[in-house]
Amino acid sequence: MTNGLPFELFLGLRYLRARGQRTNLSLFVWIGIGGVFLGVAALIVVLAVMTGFQDGIRDKIIAANPHILIFESSGRGVGDAAALAARVRGMGGVKAVTPFVLQQALFTAPGGAAQGGLLRGVDFNAAGMAADIRSQLRVGNLAPLARGEPSILLGRELARNLGVVPGDLITAISPQGALTAVGMLPRMRRYRVAGTIEIGMYEYDSTTAYVALPVAQEFAGLGDRVTGVEVKLDDPFAARQIGRAIATRLGWPYWVRDWMEMNKNLFAALQLEKLALFVIVTIIVLVAAFAIIGHLVLLVAEKRKEIGILKALGAPGRSITTVFFTVGMTIGVVGTVAGSLVGLGLMWIQNTYKIIRLAGDVYQIDYLPMKLSGSDFALIVTATLAIAFLATIFPARRAGGLAPAEVLRYE
Repeated sequence: MTNGLPFELFLGLRYLRARGQRTNLSLFVWIGIGGVFLGVAALIVVLAVMTGFQDGIRDKIIAANPHILIFESSGRGVGDAAALAARVRGMGGVKAVTPFVLQQALFTAPGGAAQGGLLRGVDFNAAGMAADIRSQLRVGNLAPLARGEPSILLGRELARNLGVVPGDLITAISPQGALTAVGMLPRMRRYRVAGTIEIGMYEYDSTTAYVALPVAQEFAGLGDRVTGVEVKLDDPFAARQIGRAIATRLGWPYWVRDWMEMNKNLFAALQLEKLALFVIVTIIVLVAAFAIIGHLVLLVAEKRKEIGILKALGAPGRSITTVFFTVGMTIGVVGTVAGSLVGLGLMWIQNTYKIIRLAGDVYQIDYLPMKLSGSDFALIVTATLAIAFLATIFPARRAGGLAPAEVLRYE
């Protein structure tokens, strides 16, 4: 024991503080710490950006879409939607069930502006439906739609592109025409703008419009049928399991799709990009590992005489290995701790002050969120310390294997 420390730890920490002619060794220490520091900080920021971006898009998708959709395989819509909803409503984990109509339409404004979009018909008196849409409402009110009037809610970007405000009239044109005495004519209806909603994703805000369910049924020519039934869950992430249970209960001719399945290509691409960036940024830590190896190799070469003396005095090879292992791992641990603090600090600054803003029409979210899961942080720390361990173990074991007679013969 030296100063209350085992001599291996004391000697290893002493070797880290190079002085005088050994300044080059001190430079290798700082290069190693700096490399590990930059690698860990970069890994935290990169994974936090990718996770935050992925979760931000996922949350917007969950807010904008039903968790589960139920269709009839005939393609003509669902006939007895009330009976179908009743069969699903009592299942565990189901929060709300409501029929819906989904119809493509071309929206035109009195000024001549036109834009395509999706007209969604929902029951504004259904439990939970009005509350969900009210949370997205920015201007106007839902009362006309709840009364079944020919009113319409527009996405904020859609209303902006059409140049309309609440109270204006717009025309919706269906691509499915109506057969008349003079042939097939497009079905057109005029609706008064009741308000605008904002989901936060440009793709939805620029294409989505809501009307009352009976109004949408009349516009789409469905009669008393609907496009399908949508389901909201208590836990959106249980959509896959509950969707399978619903499909099993309903059987043919119904088929079920959940929000994970409908967006799996997007999330698979984001996950692959996250993995690729993790591998690329880890190269920074590998560069730092070579600095650790270089430092230990030079340190062992300089300390050959001291190693010989220690061994001649009876120090076992394991103790000599521990001395140099302490040097290398101290570099790795200090760099990891410093990098973690800086990386987590940058996350906090960005999430608090939203310094980095994004173009919503390109990235679907308006600022860059940063989020790091516990498993990702553990992966970063474990990978970094493992690389530092591998970089340390060979030079340290080589130092412990030096024979004192061979060392002292030439000193």
